[in-house]
Amino acid sequence: MNTPISDIAFTSSVKAIQEQKGSRAQYAQMEEGDGWSDTITPELTEFLGDVDSMYLATANKDGQPYIQHRGGPKGFLKVLDEHTLAFADFMGNRQYISLGNLAENNQAFIFLMDYRNQSRIKVWGTAEVIEDDPNLVQQLTDPQYKGKPERVIRFHVQAWDANCRQHIPVKYSQEEVDVMVRPLIDRLEQLEAENAQLKNPLPMGVQSID
Repeated sequence: MNTPISDIAFTSSVKAIQEQKGSRAQYAQMEEGDGWSDTITPELTEFLGDVDSMYLATANKDGQPYIQHRGGPKGFLKVLDEHTLAFADFMGNRQYISLGNLAENNQAFIFLMDYRNQSRIKVWGTAEVIEDDPNLVQQLTDPQYKGKPERVIRFHVQAWDANCRQHIPVKYSQEEVDVMVRPLIDRLEQLEAENAQLKNPLPMGVQSID
């Protein structure tokens, strides 16, 4: 019998608690069906094309976890093949905690949020640091983005799953808000101009040449 892909997260300890809490049957049924995937599908690729922010989780050899935010232009987390993701690692505060963790423990996790559509993606795998591949850096970097790329993080996908929508608040980026309110601003400016004209009518006997 093949081991379910979700066993990367559903360890024996997790399954025991699922059994205790009454959800094991539900997830056992999921494991027997389509379950989770270890392949980057067209749907996931489309989702990643709109991502401009993510969280990368690593842990040191003692298991101490660390989560770091990573951001960039939309689509900065790119698909190299059906099992591999990669992104340019831009200069930051130079603590290098994620790099140090990966040097001794290559297990990693990516957490992706889409607040506008109330969806999230969880990705398990391993990650490696690529320090000396300028061609790959160029492939992963938008020349219009102001960040300075220093290296590449290549992520080998072992499992991913789309999480439920429950409790995800709806939020919009500044760019999305600007687009939504632009018609309101234009209308307000039009009304203010009309109001100013009404407050300053032409003198009697003077006709507008409009």
